[in-house]
Amino acid sequence: MILLVDLSWKPGSLSRDEFVGPVARIVSGAGQAWGEAHFSGITGVDLEGADGIILCGTALKDNLFSEKVQEFLWLREVRVPVLGICAGMQALCLVHGGTLRPACEIGMTTVRVTQPDPLLPDGPAFEAYELHSFACDPPPGWEVTAVSDRCVQAVRHPDRPLYGVMFHPEVRNDLVVEQFCALCRE
Repeated sequence: MILLVDLSWKPGSLSRDEFVGPVARIVSGAGQAWGEAHFSGITGVDLEGADGIILCGTALKDNLFSEKVQEFLWLREVRVPVLGICAGMQALCLVHGGTLRPACEIGMTTVRVTQPDPLLPDGPAFEAYELHSFACDPPPGWEVTAVSDRCVQAVRHPDRPLYGVMFHPEVRNDLVVEQFCALCRE
């Protein structure tokens, strides 16, 4: 089971349908069962049954999650694969010592792969959809696997299966979520 974590400002907000729903569609299409929880209520029971975790994105101005980093401390200990999408990448980076800086982007951008990554498309570059107010400066020691002209687009932990992408794969790059599901089955 893949645990989808809603990072929206409150449980059940309309943003859930825009940011969690499309990821759930891809996970289901990849033949993977999934469950869902809001970031403010993650419990040990939620984490125990998970083969992987996806931290979903949020609306452009919905940054409440970044003020509640303590709600994500469990990410320091979790041992299953984690994929952070946009706000999810920001939360993943913040809890491990990274920082955020203003960098608003909306629309399509060219993402350049800087080193091979099991989740990213093959090739030197691909087009992806952006929707964020902040960019991440990754935690010390994390590997940058893709960039755009404005910011880091993909990161991974050097030793654990923790991945982040700033773009929204649920809009145009389903392969990223599908590859993550395959990684969770291994």
